Amino acid sequence: MVQLALEKAPPTALPRRFLLSVPLWGMFAGILLVVDGDALLRTRWLPETLALVHAFTLGVLGNAMFGSVLQFLPAAAGVHVRGSTSLGPWLHVLFNLGLALLMTGLLAGWRLGLLAAGVLLPTTFVLLCAMTLPGTLSAVGQRLLRAGIGVSLVFALSTALLGGCLALGLGGWLEIPLAALVDVHASWGLLGWTVLLIASVARVVMPMFQGTSVVPAAAQAAWLMSLLLALLAGAWLRLLRDDASWLRLALAIHALLFTCSALWLQWRAPRSRRGPLLWSWQAGLGALAITALILLWDTRNELLAGALGLCIALPLLVNGMLLEIVAFLGWIALHRRVSRGVRIPGIQRLLPELDKARVLLAQLPQAFLLPAAVLWPRLWLARSAGLAMLLAWLCLWLTLDGVRRRANRFLLNMEDHP
Repeated sequence: MVQLALEKAPPTALPRRFLLSVPLWGMFAGILLVVDGDALLRTRWLPETLALVHAFTLGVLGNAMFGSVLQFLPAAAGVHVRGSTSLGPWLHVLFNLGLALLMTGLLAGWRLGLLAAGVLLPTTFVLLCAMTLPGTLSAVGQRLLRAGIGVSLVFALSTALLGGCLALGLGGWLEIPLAALVDVHASWGLLGWTVLLIASVARVVMPMFQGTSVVPAAAQAAWLMSLLLALLAGAWLRLLRDDASWLRLALAIHALLFTCSALWLQWRAPRSRRGPLLWSWQAGLGALAITALILLWDTRNELLAGALGLCIALPLLVNGMLLEIVAFLGWIALHRRVSRGVRIPGIQRLLPELDKARVLLAQLPQAFLLPAAVLWPRLWLARSAGLAMLLAWLCLWLTLDGVRRRANRFLLNMEDHP
């Protein structure tokens, strides 16, 4: 079992500002669907659809991954993160500013916005890698964990550089093969960055929080090597031979292997550890497995796979851990602020299990409405999915903010009764 090094954790404000941005972009995605949902769910090439996709890939998943990596690496992997105090706030501002410029450029057809986003967003990924990769490579112990996170960061940077080229291409600043690069960009971002990072971190968080056993090191190392080779070979075939099938197979097979192994470990976990976190992960893993099966057997339904994987499966996995991390950050902040000998509220008091269950339940309506809106395109159905999405992410934001409110209430009571 990995021991958390609380003294090495960064200032809590650094990861928290990223994590609290997650539900804001989720609400923005819901608003997009309410306003123009019928068009967004018909083709993946509309600028509005691209805006919706990046509200999830960058706004939701990107902020969650940035915040989680900056918290997880020093606290759980013993990795020194460079410049976390001085560069961290700028990283958050520049990343979300670049995303806002990308959204404006796509939705308003603003070429200068696309140019600025195409430069600014890759720059933030370069900065993230400069802060985290040197420490990841030089740290001692947990080589498989560090290897998985390191490879995912390299894929994140590669995805961002490709995305910068695509933004410049959409703005008319660069002549590039858009369709081929979009496929490589999407597969590297989803499998190479997001799924790989979740699978690597799961090696620690599933035993720690869900009571599961650990995937054998040899099996996870083989999965990692296979993923790396498959994504590189798939990109080569897509760019030079116009064959997208290998990228689709790489994404589907490796996602399916991860979900099946994780669900098997969870099924064997003690029942005493069952709760909202486990349920959220089981729902997310199940949705991701269905997404992989769609990619394998129904290549015409890319929109359904995208909606299910991007908007439901991966957010369910991320949100389950988001609740745990923000509550943990609230506890660390109190621990550092209050003098020794004073008993502070535990993590479960800062964020009760009932509140976590409400967040999970709030996500269920969109999990049914969004796929239905893709399969049977109707304006009222798309807008219903958008409204359900808006309310689900609003519920998450209020729940996360509840940690701050409870911590502040404790501090006020302590001042009134020293």
